[in-house]
Amino acid sequence: MTTAKTRREEIYHLAVTTGLASVEELSRHFQVTASTIRRDLAQLNEQGKLARTYGGAVALGAHPEPSLRQRTGQAFEQKQAIAAWAASEVKGGENILLDGGSTVGALAHALRGRENLSVTTPGINTLQELADSPGIQVDCLGGRLRGVSQTFVGPLAEAALERMSFDRVFLGADAVTADDGLCEADHSQTRLKELMARRGDAVYVLADSSKLGKRPFHAWAKIPLPWTLVTDADADPGQVALFRNAGVQVELVPIDSKATA
Repeated sequence: MTTAKTRREEIYHLAVTTGLASVEELSRHFQVTASTIRRDLAQLNEQGKLARTYGGAVALGAHPEPSLRQRTGQAFEQKQAIAAWAASEVKGGENILLDGGSTVGALAHALRGRENLSVTTPGINTLQELADSPGIQVDCLGGRLRGVSQTFVGPLAEAALERMSFDRVFLGADAVTADDGLCEADHSQTRLKELMARRGDAVYVLADSSKLGKRPFHAWAKIPLPWTLVTDADADPGQVALFRNAGVQVELVPIDSKATA
């Protein structure tokens, strides 16, 4: 009889080689119940190996989700420049919401030492960055910890958001397109991002230029206008035009010594 570990390894292999995409197919293939397959997929999702969709159908892509640690080292200078620009937008006395993710984590680092600021976040990296900043009040959106992204998600985080409002909301994304919005590997994250966007007077999406127009996963968050895309000056002009034509304000941040210092 196949062990759970072996079955999950085989599921991942099938995902990246054949694109096998439904619970029913996997259940028949391994001769186990659909609930067993769903548990397998949930664990593989937590490990960042598979992306899930609604309704029990699972999109098993060849684009495993990188961990937060892996993403922190990608496009480092671009993220630092974007974070520096975003930090300059934050004013004393404001109440802001910081998403999880590496770019927003860089923003949290840039805010260290600020005074008279309130920050709410579901991201462990932001909690760590601001834990020793006495001038910043930090609140955490609790919930289920999604290990690969180091972010709290789920009904508890969503319920807390319904009782809050913010001057500014800063969101991250695995990718972003002008037509479909923010792309993530997991629907619990896109659901949370949509709720975050509804609670802010001003909404910013922080995404380096490599993420524009990409579709690595199958979970999407539609962000209502108005919102601002903050990206680096290396962004493809065609992509920038698509966002602006869709009514999105775009800020192109130069990558220079001041922005990355």
